[in-house]
Amino acid sequence: MASRITAVLGPTNTGKTTYALERMLAHRTGIIGLPLRLLAREVYDRIVAARGPSVVALVTGEERIVPERTQYWVCTVEAMPDGMGCDFLAIDEIQLCADAERGHVFTDRLLNARGLHETLFLGSNTMRGAIAAMVPGVQFMGRERMSTLTYTGSKKTSRLKPRSAIVGFSVDNVYAIAELLRRQKGGAAVVMGALSPRTRNAQVELYQNGDVDYLVATDAIGMGLNLDINHVAFSSLAKFDGRRMRPLMPHELAQIAGRAGRGMSDGTFGVTGEVTEIDPTAVEAITNHSFAPVRKLQWRNGRLRFGSVGALIGSLEEKTDDDWLTRVRESDDLAALKALSADVEVMARASDVNSVRLLWDVCRVPDFRGISPAEHASMLTQIYTFLHEHGRVPNEWLGAQVRRIDRTEGDIDTLSKRLAYIRTWTYVAQRKGWVDDEDHWREETRAVEDRLSDALHGALTQRFVDRRTSVLLRRLKQKERLMAEVNDKGEVTVEGEFVGKLDGFRFCQDKSGSPDEAKTLRQASLQAIQPQMHLRADRFYNAPDTEIDFTEQGGLMWGEMAVGRLAPGSEALKPQVVPFVDDEAGAEIAEKVQRRLQHFIDRKIATLFEPMLAMGRDETLTGLAKGFAFQLTEALGVLPRADVAQDVKALDQEARAALRKHGIRFGQFTIFMPLLLKPAPTRLRLVLWSLSKGLDEFPESPPPGLVTVPMGEVPEGYWPMAGYRAAGERAIRIDMLERLADLVRAQDTRGGFETNPDMLSITGMTLEQFANLMEGLGYKAEKGERVKVKAAQGDPARPDQPDETPPETPEEAPPETPDAPPPSPPTEDPQPDIPAEVPQPPGSPGDLPGGVPPQTPTMSAAAAPPDTETVVAPDPEGESAAEAVPEADGTEEPEMEVFYTFTWGGNRPARQGQRPRQGAKGKPRGKGAPRGKGKGDHKPKTFAAKPPKREKAIDPDNPFAAALQGFKTE
Repeated sequence: MASRITAVLGPTNTGKTTYALERMLAHRTGIIGLPLRLLAREVYDRIVAARGPSVVALVTGEERIVPERTQYWVCTVEAMPDGMGCDFLAIDEIQLCADAERGHVFTDRLLNARGLHETLFLGSNTMRGAIAAMVPGVQFMGRERMSTLTYTGSKKTSRLKPRSAIVGFSVDNVYAIAELLRRQKGGAAVVMGALSPRTRNAQVELYQNGDVDYLVATDAIGMGLNLDINHVAFSSLAKFDGRRMRPLMPHELAQIAGRAGRGMSDGTFGVTGEVTEIDPTAVEAITNHSFAPVRKLQWRNGRLRFGSVGALIGSLEEKTDDDWLTRVRESDDLAALKALSADVEVMARASDVNSVRLLWDVCRVPDFRGISPAEHASMLTQIYTFLHEHGRVPNEWLGAQVRRIDRTEGDIDTLSKRLAYIRTWTYVAQRKGWVDDEDHWREETRAVEDRLSDALHGALTQRFVDRRTSVLLRRLKQKERLMAEVNDKGEVTVEGEFVGKLDGFRFCQDKSGSPDEAKTLRQASLQAIQPQMHLRADRFYNAPDTEIDFTEQGGLMWGEMAVGRLAPGSEALKPQVVPFVDDEAGAEIAEKVQRRLQHFIDRKIATLFEPMLAMGRDETLTGLAKGFAFQLTEALGVLPRADVAQDVKALDQEARAALRKHGIRFGQFTIFMPLLLKPAPTRLRLVLWSLSKGLDEFPESPPPGLVTVPMGEVPEGYWPMAGYRAAGERAIRIDMLERLADLVRAQDTRGGFETNPDMLSITGMTLEQFANLMEGLGYKAEKGERVKVKAAQGDPARPDQPDETPPETPEEAPPETPDAPPPSPPTEDPQPDIPAEVPQPPGSPGDLPGGVPPQTPTMSAAAAPPDTETVVAPDPEGESAAEAVPEADGTEEPEMEVFYTFTWGGNRPARQGQRPRQGAKGKPRGKGAPRGKGKGDHKPKTFAAKPPKREKAIDPDNPFAAALQGFKTE
């Protein structure tokens, strides 16, 4: 019975390939030729699934799987064996007869390949006329597309919907699009014709199972690859055909666009934003599947003559007179044959029919490497030499070539090149009789290809797929509950993928994900960690106050986690709390965190400012005392005296005593509560003050324990809140300033006084620094020099002389306490004329009860550093306890010392309605100018030198010992 020949023609998605497979399996034996190695592998897998691997063979240029009981052969068109004699034969994509590169192979199969009982040619309607003219007795079967294909125009890549394929026509273009999709959409699978089937299948699996929603491919997907694609977008409408850039024809666009919409699902196609839109005429042709018919088929003479190399080349270049056929342009194998024929040694070997036939077989090895025609020809020459001399390619040489390629490190381009190289040796190993142990080398080269394929797939996935995002999105689509874990470091993993970190009650998402999918990823992550949020909120609410703290910038911390911040309230001592809780966490968690933080800060204020708050609750304070307590509370426990001088004057001694019971100290420069100068209250006071002032950046508190600190750029009003007073180039702690004022008060500020060791010990300064400090407090400092006088040997003023009856020192006087009853108040205010804006000058008696300065611990002259020379003034009668100036022998100059004399340099402006109080020559009256006495009442002062009193040895635990030791070393 004559073979039945049928041409099954129609557009894409008509089920032509599926129909051919059904017909082949209906016969006892069959063979099908496919255009791509990738498609051949796909069809092979389908037939194996239906009939088992023992009866199905796969033959391509690089693969050869031939079981002993083979019934069905799946091949690429080039690899189809001749003269098989199968009952069934099919050629897919028969329209490739018009392809400039491979068309002659398809044309040869169209003219010569036949099945014993049935032959099918599958392809486009454009081949109807050519097949009818070239194949006598052919029958035609038309098939309609099962779904509609619609053009959607131009759309940016970032706005493409999921399940889209973007088509590029170069490797660089494909990689660039895939990288863009990774950043914006979470990733993309990559499919190219140069990929091995193993790599291609792994990439397709990423797309098919939903790990990624986008596919970037070359026009390889147009050749029958069945994928779930809803939309095809062209990133270019031109391609390089091996010789030049040319625009794609409408039927070529249709072949690729037809991959959209599989089965009964409709599909769409369009272009990306970087490409001009497809011509409306071409769009109409694509959507209606109406194209210009094929007029010429590529052809090359199949009746080759192997008598000589020249005869073989002549037969390959033979022309045809058939109107339907056109001679193919010079193909790669013919170019290789001509290149080898120029080699004298090759021509000498190709001297008979068998050697010429062998030379032609070698020249047909594809140039997978694509380095250069000359390099390819050199490799072919070496292979031909081995085969002609030894009949085999040597194992040592082939093994060295394979081992050099068998390395899986490197980037995508490196792995792709190695994969192309191994394809050459895989092809050589597949040729019958070219190697000694064909099975071994086939397995060896296949194993190397598999390893390189897996490495390439891994490299492609790592570069173009955000694995974390793809996993989470797939699970979300499946509507499954996501499993989240939070470790002790706060790192959040969802389904084993790191997604971010939980900082307190805020989720800090990892920024390495794709921006467009960040919102979805965040929702998925928060949904998964919601239970962890509730557990953490419960632990926080029950946490003790010792685990919570505030920062100097107003932040609220739970351990190392920021959980909120302070905000201004109705009063400085009543700040509000703003919790740091994500909106997605819910109002319940936010309210619980806010309530716990408010409890913490309220208790912290109540604890650290307890003396001041207790004063405000004291109902025994009335009148001016209650008002003054309110002012001090508003000032957070520290008031510069100049700001409230009038109010201080208005307080009677009873009111002052009532306030002193609460720990208030009426200092000469500052009114303050000493307990609130400790580091913890000072730190909180600065935060509360900064909040009330609305500062953007809160100034930090000075380091604890420092008596003076250097001046810097700070907001106005900072120093009193920090517990310091600005004076010259440094600021001095207000409690130590008051101690200094007590020492200065005993001096003659009008006539001038010099520094004593007690003053330097209190401040911890050098003489020059102390002079700058005093100038900052309103004093005039006059520098002078004099001859240093050494104390006479055996002088009782020497600290090494024992003192059997040390005098009582101020250190032995009991300190003033708030609970001690104040002395009897004086009959009049000790400071009736101090204006509000001018601080009380040192030398005045102060505001203590009875006008008596407090007994502040001071240091006598005997406590001066041992190496400091004592200066002894002459007594009134002209005698001295030590020689003022040693006898000069003419060779030594007297040793000089620097000293400063301090006098009060401030002026008190007169208050309205009163005359200014003045002493002699307009200077402020000191102790030398008693009230009510004029200029004539002043008597000349006399000075007498006295041996300095001996003091007890300095206690090493004394806080000022370090400062004294510094003076000793200067």
